Amino acid sequence: MLSLQQSHKEYLIAIFINSKRNKGGWVSNTDISKFLGVKPASVTGMLQKLYKQGLVNWKPRKRIRLTDKGKLIAKEKIEIYTLIKGFFIKYLDIRDDPSLDLLCSKIEHYIPPKVLDALKVIMFK
Repeated sequence: MLSLQQSHKEYLIAIFINSKRNKGGWVSNTDISKFLGVKPASVTGMLQKLYKQGLVNWKPRKRIRLTDKGKLIAKEKIEIYTLIKGFFIKYLDIRDDPSLDLLCSKIEHYIPPKVLDALKVIMFK
């Protein structure tokens, strides 16, 4: 899989989640800016990078949509996050901790494949 920085993955996830809320799956700069709590200029800079990597369909001042490759990466990252969060809830009984979402997001970015495979075995038995 394409090696991406954490910030790139966060943008892909933001676009993916927002695309599910919007008709036709198109997302605006403003949608992403609000979701991530960043300035619109930062979004534009990242969109240029994601476009060059073939992860988004985008033109300046137009709406954005993930390419198939971008969707695949976003779905994979969301799946890993969900798996980790499920582990914390099911096996560690951590549910209402306000830092749980942030912790799962951080772990998701750094979990090695071997640990992920072991986690899948535990969660799906």
